[in-house]
Amino acid sequence: MSVSSFRILSAIEQVVEHLRAELILGTWSGTMPGAGQLAKELGVRRSTVEGALQQLENEGLLVGQGPRRKRLIELSGDLRMSSMRVAILRFEVSDSALDLVSEIKHQLMETGHLCFYASKTLHDLGMDVKRIAGFVEKTNADAWVVVAGSLEVLEWFAARQKPAFALSGGRHWVDIASVGPDTTSTIANVVRRLVELGHHRIAMLSRPERRLPKLAPFELAFLEELNVSGCPVGVYNLPDWEGTKKGFHRLLRSLFHLTPPTALIVHEAPQFIAVLRFLAKRGIRVPEDVSLICTDPDKSFSWCDPPMAHITWDAKVVVRRVLRWVSNVKRGKQDRRRTNIKADFVEGGTIGPAKQHPRIRKGEG
Repeated sequence: MSVSSFRILSAIEQVVEHLRAELILGTWSGTMPGAGQLAKELGVRRSTVEGALQQLENEGLLVGQGPRRKRLIELSGDLRMSSMRVAILRFEVSDSALDLVSEIKHQLMETGHLCFYASKTLHDLGMDVKRIAGFVEKTNADAWVVVAGSLEVLEWFAARQKPAFALSGGRHWVDIASVGPDTTSTIANVVRRLVELGHHRIAMLSRPERRLPKLAPFELAFLEELNVSGCPVGVYNLPDWEGTKKGFHRLLRSLFHLTPPTALIVHEAPQFIAVLRFLAKRGIRVPEDVSLICTDPDKSFSWCDPPMAHITWDAKVVVRRVLRWVSNVKRGKQDRRRTNIKADFVEGGTIGPAKQHPRIRKGEG
């Protein structure tokens, strides 16, 4: 089942989740602020807040006292004691929009935990261990879920007593509870298929943290399969770039300047879309001139006919693994199991036979 199968929360449900978390945290005591005040603070309609407060009444967390009277807070001690403060340390702010990440947060809230996005991201902190350490120590959390952390960052979390869970990233090299797709064999299938279609100039656009200080298993498997398939292997296949928007577009201009690739493998959906836009502006067709594969699933791909070529996996297994880990931590059970999930290659309509790339005019880009 794809990530797109997750349901989208309504405005009322989102407010309910936020208010429930604040109640568990103890933000208010005695009585609940009025709908007007909450609507102003949250920047939503009063009717939305009223609907959320009514749902919290139905759950027994609030007790109504009649018109124009504040609701009583009836939060049991058991609920406070059983909940954990789980911080999600995102790679970048846009991770909040990912179905997988938002569903993890939603499900943890549903099970009674206070789950929140850390106020800073790994990108904000420059993936710098010292800065991350200072930030984490100042954040009130019982456990951490780290999204796409580098090897050094995950090693630091693994060495601490406070529980941490790695969602993808450099987890393969670290003794830390984690989950992610087992894409090493899948990327080998992708390379073999591209070679069958006549591709030999194949480049993968991987962020620096996936390449340094050493290659992640996915990138290693990519280079190894290129070598086995008889393709020349070098920096062209896994080029260096600084990991920013400017660096990404600088890399694309460099790749398509003299000897353009006939196939590009891109890690994330936002970068995949950026590449499509880059190619379209230059009149380079996909897949007639260059094949394009995304290594992550995205719900927008299902709206394409045929779909975009990509690697997919059962995201619900990821969510269940995180929930099980939090449950184990709450019960004091040691859990450092690394879970790999089967991944599949969807060939889609952005992959085709290799063709001589059109000449790039000077000054373009």
